[in-house]
Amino acid sequence: MAANLVNLEAVGKAYPNRTLLDNVSLGIGESERVGVVGRNGDGKSTLLSVLAKSEPVDSGRVTHTSGLRVGQLSQRDDLDPDKTVRDQVLGGMAEHEWASDSRTRDVLTGLFGGLELPGLSHGLDSTVGPLSGGERRRVALAKLLIGEYDLLLLDEPTNHLDIEGIAWLAAHLSDRRCALAVVTHDRWFLDEICTRVWDVQDGNVHEYDGGYSAYVLARAERERIAAVEADKRANLVRKELAWLRRGPPARTSKPKFRIDAANALIADEPPARDTPELMQFANSRLGKTVFDAEDVTITAGDKVLLRDWTWQLGPGDRIGLVGVNGAGKTSLLRTLAAAEHDRQPATGRVKVGKTVRLAYLSQEVVELDPTWRVLEAVQRVREHVDLGNGRQMSASQLCERFGFTGTKQWTVVGDLSGGERRRLQLLRLLMDEPNVLFLDEPTNDLDIETLTQLEDLLDGWPGSMIVVSHDRYFIERTTDTVQALLGDQSMRMLPGGIEEYLERRREQMSQAPVGGTGGTRQRAGDSRAAKKELSRIERRLEKLGNKETELHEAMAVHATDAGKLAGLTDELAALHNEQSELEERWLELAED
Repeated sequence: MAANLVNLEAVGKAYPNRTLLDNVSLGIGESERVGVVGRNGDGKSTLLSVLAKSEPVDSGRVTHTSGLRVGQLSQRDDLDPDKTVRDQVLGGMAEHEWASDSRTRDVLTGLFGGLELPGLSHGLDSTVGPLSGGERRRVALAKLLIGEYDLLLLDEPTNHLDIEGIAWLAAHLSDRRCALAVVTHDRWFLDEICTRVWDVQDGNVHEYDGGYSAYVLARAERERIAAVEADKRANLVRKELAWLRRGPPARTSKPKFRIDAANALIADEPPARDTPELMQFANSRLGKTVFDAEDVTITAGDKVLLRDWTWQLGPGDRIGLVGVNGAGKTSLLRTLAAAEHDRQPATGRVKVGKTVRLAYLSQEVVELDPTWRVLEAVQRVREHVDLGNGRQMSASQLCERFGFTGTKQWTVVGDLSGGERRRLQLLRLLMDEPNVLFLDEPTNDLDIETLTQLEDLLDGWPGSMIVVSHDRYFIERTTDTVQALLGDQSMRMLPGGIEEYLERRREQMSQAPVGGTGGTRQRAGDSRAAKKELSRIERRLEKLGNKETELHEAMAVHATDAGKLAGLTDELAALHNEQSELEERWLELAED
């Protein structure tokens, strides 16, 4: 069995008010893919830093194999604000060097949309300082991914990536041969790339085989066994009490406890949502009309996002809204929300049902009075919330569901982290008993445990809902239909869900104009021809690279043979000429 690349032996790491790692021993082997999950603040990021040896441990030992190349992506980048993206990502590489490298091309295309970096205002020559947090994140990720490493340690790499970007990153990492440990709350991403899961809880790290789905099943089985053991202990206590009351105990047979396979845990589990019941209840709360848009045009400056848009959000509809960045997802939500306050769009009309009570979770975290306590901030909205069908939940109980347990409910708002403030914002919205929810990137800064609690709560929530999110798992888990803004000024329903969206986007990209003034069919044909030529050039460049290596080795062998060396030198010069011509042609095609 091959030795691990990195080993932790009885490692301890603590801060004055919390122990993050307590006598932890584990390791990562070659090509192993580990997903790291756990509650915010439980030490996931610290674990990655310990693995990288970028943070010292209080006790125990961390060992790396000799010459181990470690690449680390932290939540905070170390980019120089005065340098350009070109300087930070490509360093001193000449253009023909990086442009002819397949990995560099793949990374720049996947993260920024192409070699000209349309995802940045000034392409490679953009200065890092003025970039947004999302742009800086992509630059830091690109800088890391073009390198060659034995072990990649990634802390929330999907932050600021859209659904397409996350799908690209998953495919890119799957194709790499290095080992990987990744902290992420994106459960679809975990399932795609991970072969093991580490669950960080209360200073311990529990290990599970498989991706996120396998982890959920294994954890459920572990908790079931623990519950059985708890029941056994409770039964023993009851029997002991009965004996004390009756005198000599009666003879009893020992109970037998059977441990079923993990799949048996969910065999009799009902669907997450009773959709017909929720729809019926939503109709009684909302009536027939919720939001009706008629011939609405939505713009952002001079750009038309949606033209002559006619659409209906009905009672009980649960819609996942996806689309390319800048296609108008947030603008659509704002247009509908404004109509509730009688602010109609410039073109067209939005009709709002008389009984609509909208709660809109925007991407911005609403600032609360920093002197309030968590529970107080919730109780100021309402003491109890009606969950439908006669079910009620107190402010304190709802706080528990959202991870504010015990004394955490008395924490001052000003002391909360960004993720905790996001949770509190969502909690206050739900406490106001809305019957329509607009959730714009609700998963930002939420850990997996909080996400599952939110999903469980939404399962029984009777109302209409639109979710805008890059979290594919959350959309598929909480909504019934997916609709998309594909950047063509219209909105499409996608029966095939996220997979259909990604397929449509691939088709769009393949039919994008490559230049000239011909029609769409001609441009699509030109695009396909260009792609074929690019592929041919890349294959030839790869062969020439291999041949160049062989020539250098031969020159080293025949270094004392002047005649042989002269022939090899001429052959190498011809090869370099062909490389230069191919690289120039490749750049022409890529720029088109």
